[in-house]
Amino acid sequence: MIKHDVVVVGGGLAGMRAAVEAAEHGADVAIVSKMHPVRSHSGAAQGGINAALGNREDDSPELHAFDCVKGSDYLGDQDAIEAMADDAPRQIVWLEHRGCIFSRLPDGRIAQRPFGGAGSPRTCYSADVTGLVILHTLWEQLERFGVKVYEEYFATALCVEDGIGTGVVAYNMRTGELELVTAKATIFATGGLGRVYAKTTNGYASTGDGMAIAYRAGIPLMDMEFVQFHPTSLKENGVLLSEAARGEGAYLLNSDGERFMFKYAPNKGELASRDVVSRAEWTEIIEGRGVDGCVFLDLRHLGREKILERLPQIRELALDATGKDAIDTPIPILPGMHYAMGGIETDKFGATSIPGVYAAGECACVSVHGANRLGGNSLLETIVFGARAARHAVEYIKSVGSVRQSARTLLAEKSRIAEILARQGGERHPQVRKRLNGLMSENVFIFRTEAELSKAVEGLREVRAAVQTMTVMDKSKTFNTDLTGLLEAEFLMDIAMPIAYGALQRDESRGAQARTDFPERNDDKWLVHTRMRYTGPTSDPKPDYERKVTFTKWQPQVRTY
Repeated sequence: MIKHDVVVVGGGLAGMRAAVEAAEHGADVAIVSKMHPVRSHSGAAQGGINAALGNREDDSPELHAFDCVKGSDYLGDQDAIEAMADDAPRQIVWLEHRGCIFSRLPDGRIAQRPFGGAGSPRTCYSADVTGLVILHTLWEQLERFGVKVYEEYFATALCVEDGIGTGVVAYNMRTGELELVTAKATIFATGGLGRVYAKTTNGYASTGDGMAIAYRAGIPLMDMEFVQFHPTSLKENGVLLSEAARGEGAYLLNSDGERFMFKYAPNKGELASRDVVSRAEWTEIIEGRGVDGCVFLDLRHLGREKILERLPQIRELALDATGKDAIDTPIPILPGMHYAMGGIETDKFGATSIPGVYAAGECACVSVHGANRLGGNSLLETIVFGARAARHAVEYIKSVGSVRQSARTLLAEKSRIAEILARQGGERHPQVRKRLNGLMSENVFIFRTEAELSKAVEGLREVRAAVQTMTVMDKSKTFNTDLTGLLEAEFLMDIAMPIAYGALQRDESRGAQARTDFPERNDDKWLVHTRMRYTGPTSDPKPDYERKVTFTKWQPQVRTY
């Protein structure tokens, strides 16, 4: 049996930052991850991390917070947003002091580039590989503190005894055994859910594991209908081309060679908020001003030297996928599913409704992003709230004696997995996932209608029935990727319905929720968070709207760019 003070589920930026913070405060902490931490999807983040560092007179944490509130379409909780913006400069300094290599200005200060929806250039960056640089910095800190990492351990269930969280059950891929990981505090940091959609900028491991596990254990999922579609993903494969390109001055062009964004955002153009840019692109495409279902990202005017210095990975990714060199050729792009604003409901310290259970990063909903996330805030959220959740967890465990091992959860999971392995005659999980992906991609996309969302919900109910009888061909124990693929498909099913069902219920347009049948924002009715509660593997989620948005300084205004 494995036992620690704190167990962090997930080894990306939020998970590693939480683990390092807990270790710095003297806790016995471990990470449980289904892959090696430096392979986490956090490493794919390109553009940068936001902080009002004081490099510019026209910026401050308060202005950063306002930009987040406006970007969230006034659905973000302003106390949490202010906490994130206030802590941002400290966390950048913390990273720098631990060896994170940021790009620099000629005078030695950390360089900052403009990003969408921001009133000032405040996005710190390491060329266009920022996530990878921070990820390796944090890995070095894990090594420094000797944090135990259980890699290739696939978490399957949250343990709850006497009303408090007591760790997780995880499938040890190397041995094929289910193991109990007991802890006084559990921090979920499992990242996003991009694989709910057919095409996404997310890695193959982004299957919403932590969200689904917490949801099944009775913790609500919040604001799941708000799904971000990034404006610039490669047409060929959905791979992200960072907002850093537009931050450095790249243009968006339609089939007429027109920089069309100023029609939709007269002041900000290409640097409007992501939801605005994605809707503009999709409007150009559906109105016939695209080329083969896409528009173009044009970097040519930036010049070879600037592209190679600041955007080398973007050029390389486009060249590999399309054969087109961004130095002299526009790149075909279109909006792609990128980020989940919703997730496990937490307070501003990362605590959930079950004592001893926390969440941080993309799997959590604090809520600092509300209905739409600004670029550069995802990396910031992982660092700020990974640290905050860990500090709160360390304080919490001081008041907790030994916790009861959840033998019953381990036995229940063993029985469940044995039943799955014994099944015969059902569909394979790739076929089921393909149907799920199709329903979401076709009906819960950038523009939404009641008819499409109802079709998605009805279709997901049919898929849900198939999920209950999915079978695996591989019955072996070790490295059974057929089994883990099935478990991931179950997780995706659990979180797909709250997305579609929540979007159907919210009859307004706000941020990433663009209902063409309800095109206006309805503040009188919808300045509330959507909370979805799990009611069983064959039932629809139960929504409630009792959690109101927290306001501190800024009242809702018309949101224009």
